Amino acid sequence: MGKETERKFLVKDESYKEGAKAYDIAQGYICAEEGRVVRVRVKGERAFITVKSATVGYARDEFEYEIPAEEGRAMLERVCLRPIIEKRRYEKEYGGHKWEVDEFGGENEGLVVAEIELEDEDERFELPPFAGAEVTGNALYYNARLFDYPLSRWSEEERREYDEGRK
Repeated sequence: MGKETERKFLVKDESYKEGAKAYDIAQGYICAEEGRVVRVRVKGERAFITVKSATVGYARDEFEYEIPAEEGRAMLERVCLRPIIEKRRYEKEYGGHKWEVDEFGGENEGLVVAEIELEDEDERFELPPFAGAEVTGNALYYNARLFDYPLSRWSEEERREYDEGRK
């Protein structure tokens, strides 16, 4: 069993693109309830099925298995809840850590979020210049919530808070 410990931040500029590796992701949910998520993700010619537990602090249990890409695409098309999350991911090293920055498409067009995975909750890390306000623990930014309540449906207040966090 794996443990996922991550922190999320809004993104205030596009400096994350400099020297970053980029690829597209299609991600769908078979189950997205409070306390449990079952997700299918296709990244290029690779696919994964992932089961996650509820987050406690910054961590949660994570079970991830590679599956044949054609099966992953079939699950996205025929099994997963709608809409499918579309995003372009940029991977960038900064301060000895790998940062992942997701630019969302579709109904979440305009949303950009950075994540860092840590070994444990107390691990120290340096914020890159592109990192804005921390949104770890804010359910609005959970991928499992974005398919159900995308950026395009956020209230004016939620959009204002998003815009303020990017400054």
